[in-house]
Amino acid sequence: MRNRGVCRLLQATALLVLCGVANAQARAPDQARWQRQAQAVTITRDDWGIAHVHGKTDADAVFGMAYAQAEDDFNRVETNYLNSIGRLAETEGESAIWQDLRQKLFIDPVELKSLYAKSPTWLQALMNSWADGLNYYLATHPDVHPRVIAHFEPWMALSFSEGSIGGDIERVSLDQLEAFYGHDRPALAHVEPPSSWTEPTGSNGIAIAPKLTADGHALLLINPHTSFFFRSELQMTSDAGLDAYGAVTWGQFFIYQGFNHHIGWMHTSTGADVVDEFAETIVHKDGKLFYRYGKELRPVTTRTINVPYRAKDGSMATRSFTAFFTHHGPVVREEDGKWIATALMNKPMEALEQSWLRTKASDYASYMKVAELKANSSNNTLFADDKGEIAYLHPQFIPKRDDRFDYTKPVDGSDPATDWQGLLPLDKSPHVLNPPNGWAMNTNNWPYSAAGQYSPKRADYPRYMDTFGENPRGIHATSLLTGAHDISMAGLITKAFDSYLPAFARQLPILIADYDALPANDPLRPRLKGQIAMLRDWDYRWGVASMPTSLAVFWGDTLWDEVNKADTSESLSVYDVMAEKAGAKARLGALIEASDRLTKDFGSWGVPWGEINRFQRLNGDIVQPFDDAKPSIPVPFVSSRWGSLASFGAHRWPGTKRYYGTSGNSFVAVVEFGPKVHARAITAGGESGHPDSPHFNDEAERYTTGNLRTVYFWPEQLKGHTERVYHPGG
Repeated sequence: MRNRGVCRLLQATALLVLCGVANAQARAPDQARWQRQAQAVTITRDDWGIAHVHGKTDADAVFGMAYAQAEDDFNRVETNYLNSIGRLAETEGESAIWQDLRQKLFIDPVELKSLYAKSPTWLQALMNSWADGLNYYLATHPDVHPRVIAHFEPWMALSFSEGSIGGDIERVSLDQLEAFYGHDRPALAHVEPPSSWTEPTGSNGIAIAPKLTADGHALLLINPHTSFFFRSELQMTSDAGLDAYGAVTWGQFFIYQGFNHHIGWMHTSTGADVVDEFAETIVHKDGKLFYRYGKELRPVTTRTINVPYRAKDGSMATRSFTAFFTHHGPVVREEDGKWIATALMNKPMEALEQSWLRTKASDYASYMKVAELKANSSNNTLFADDKGEIAYLHPQFIPKRDDRFDYTKPVDGSDPATDWQGLLPLDKSPHVLNPPNGWAMNTNNWPYSAAGQYSPKRADYPRYMDTFGENPRGIHATSLLTGAHDISMAGLITKAFDSYLPAFARQLPILIADYDALPANDPLRPRLKGQIAMLRDWDYRWGVASMPTSLAVFWGDTLWDEVNKADTSESLSVYDVMAEKAGAKARLGALIEASDRLTKDFGSWGVPWGEINRFQRLNGDIVQPFDDAKPSIPVPFVSSRWGSLASFGAHRWPGTKRYYGTSGNSFVAVVEFGPKVHARAITAGGESGHPDSPHFNDEAERYTTGNLRTVYFWPEQLKGHTERVYHPGG
């Protein structure tokens, strides 16, 4: 028996060796091809660790930038694609099943592979090089062990073709999806954090025309507010004319927010309604499912979706779902006896084309020619160029609808009048080009204040053009820009970090009036006397030494959680509820609670803001393990919720007393479009995701003080600032 077992072991070993040889032989042509392409690519790392990638062709540049991104943080690259193709549960287990199911309702690999085959030759070449660059990185770094994706395929790039931090698909509630498709087993328990812990998503963009600038050149502020370390910063150039610099969402092969020789583009999350819900009337007939549409009964389409997941014991298991679809889209929940189908943009190929081609535009006209692809649904755009043109653009994917219906709520899917009626022409949405006031801006607010008195007029557009309204950042930006002149790069940076907090300037006088109205013998008078005196004398400006900032933020967070519950928006109507309509009792009670919390955690209600509000990056994990006992850096600016243009979304974490930020200012750049473009920029923390890298946290202090560094855009700027020049794999 022992001899037979030995023979079997030898046979199995021989088979494994043969398989290994066969696999190695199969990979050999790929390896040779990758090595040849790597020789056509040069990566120059500057003294901040930022990659400047040059290729002979655009495809070579894509190969190099994919490789460089993987060098800096392969974990984030892979994680983004685990999300985009619905494979997160294969590593994170059952908790991610519903996220994967949501993705697979809209993203079907079979369809993406078909789209890849139909893509233009030039786009296929870019996708091929993207996959090759990542696979070459894995081949040359055997110590890197992917969680799931050991081999990238070109079609995968189509699953993540738009660079927003929260794509349209994320509008679909996971809880409601689970309630609909998970009726065969109990929902997984989870705890909702306080709403004040959720930073309003969005960004700031400001374009300044030459007439208002010190040197007569257009200026652009690029200030996305995302979760930290969500994008890398790099430059891509080629002998075919590519030369773009900026922020790249990990794993994508195009500059998402940035500039080239001639133009710059900044995206802000839009309030345009581009995701709609249709309430379907379901009819059971002859054992089949139908839905009403006018006088018809249309069959409900079904598709089996398998979601593999890692079980608690480490083994792989699969849950299968029968997913339901109408012509409006997949069914994602049920409400009042109706099935709710979601309609959103699903144009992966056009979105990838638009995302790439706009980086090669040279002026407003060529940028708008690319925009005719109409595959940008989630972003407004601020634009500036070296011709001196500036612009505000609404998203290009905007469905035309009957404005009689309120599309912020589910509409009757059985009424054909509610259907989308194609896409609007670009000139039918709010936009601004070269306004006489000389500036345009957006802060995720409505488009109707984009250029002061020269803004689009709300009455000229249907309701679905905006769901956000105005916000405190919009008011702040308007006040800074109105009447401004002789603005330099340094001056625009100063405006981007202006410390005024208009939300508190509006709300605190109401609180102070509440206190002043208290009877002379009310016990709250002595208890809150010091706090009110401090807030009464405050100039509503943040700073690391500011005690009023600490008290105001704690008060604001407390009141927000009390009256707004799950509302995480920042429209002015939210502040109406929070301050004006909350009532004196709630407002004064929130001040007591805030004072008590500060005293309990820090020994006094008078604490400098910098003692509380901190930046900390301890390791390369996507979710940081914050620790009060470990080093951190004070941050003067606050949540964008209070109208600060510079945003730092922070709160307490399990086991901490201090606030630690995870979102807000991430990449900040100011660009000047003179005879030669020049820029200054900063990235949260540093370029590398590896704690042992000198570039893991080398920008942190500059980040917290708004001290933007020079961008080395031109080859001569890299002289004396180069750490390493190499080919991928070298």
